[in-house]
Amino acid sequence: MIVAVRVKFPIIAAAVVVMTGCGGATQDKPVDSPAPAATSHTTQPADSRPVIVAFGDSLTAGQGLDVGQSYPDVLQHMIDAAGYRYRVVNLGVSGDTTTDGVERLPSVLALHPAIVILEFGANDGLRGQPVSSTKANLDIMIAALQKSGARVLLAGMTLPRNYGPDYIQSFERVYLGYKDVVRIPFFLDGVGGHADLTQPDGLHPTARGTEIVAHTVMKYLAPILSKN
Repeated sequence: MIVAVRVKFPIIAAAVVVMTGCGGATQDKPVDSPAPAATSHTTQPADSRPVIVAFGDSLTAGQGLDVGQSYPDVLQHMIDAAGYRYRVVNLGVSGDTTTDGVERLPSVLALHPAIVILEFGANDGLRGQPVSSTKANLDIMIAALQKSGARVLLAGMTLPRNYGPDYIQSFERVYLGYKDVVRIPFFLDGVGGHADLTQPDGLHPTARGTEIVAHTVMKYLAPILSKN
C-alpha cells in the first residue's frame, strides 16, 4: 500500500515588526524608565498568483522525503525558473484512494485553482478495488474540477506485474477517454521499477526520482501555463 504524509503548502502572510525607541540621561540626574517602544506592523500583500493544486496521495505528498523535496516543491522551483507566475499547493494525503479524493473535493474547490494535477488510483489498484469504482470516482472529480473552471492534468498509473495482465490492463484503461483533460501517460515514467530512484519500499521515489517526476509533470503542464 502506498502510504503518504499529508503535506500542505499554504502561503501565510508574514508580519514584520519594526520597533523604535530611544532614551537618554545626564550623568547626575536619574532618569525614569524609557517609554514603551512604538510598534508598527507591516503585512505583505496576499499572494495573487493563480493556484495550481497538486491533488493526490503519497506520491504527491512526498512520502519518505525531507521537507521541500516533494514533486510539487520541485515543480514550484521549475515554474519560477521558467518565468511563470503560479503558486503550487500540495494537497497530497496519506493513503488516499479515489474515494478519499471525492470526499476532499471541497477543500480543492475552495482554492479556486486554475489547474489541478490529479494523481489518484494507485492505492485503489494496490488494494485490488474494482476498477469500475476507481473510474466512477475519477469521473466525479474531473467533472467537478472542470465545472469550477480548472484545467485538469490526469496522472496515469499502472501496477506491479504480479497483479496480473487482465487487472492491470483494466486498471490502466480508467485513465483514458476524458475530454479536455491533459493526460500524463505514466506519472512515474523513468522512475517506477528503478531501484536506484525509489525508496526501499519499491514504490515511492527518492529525492532524485522526485526530480524526474517533476520534469515529467512539467512536460505536460508547460503548454497550458500562461506568462501573463
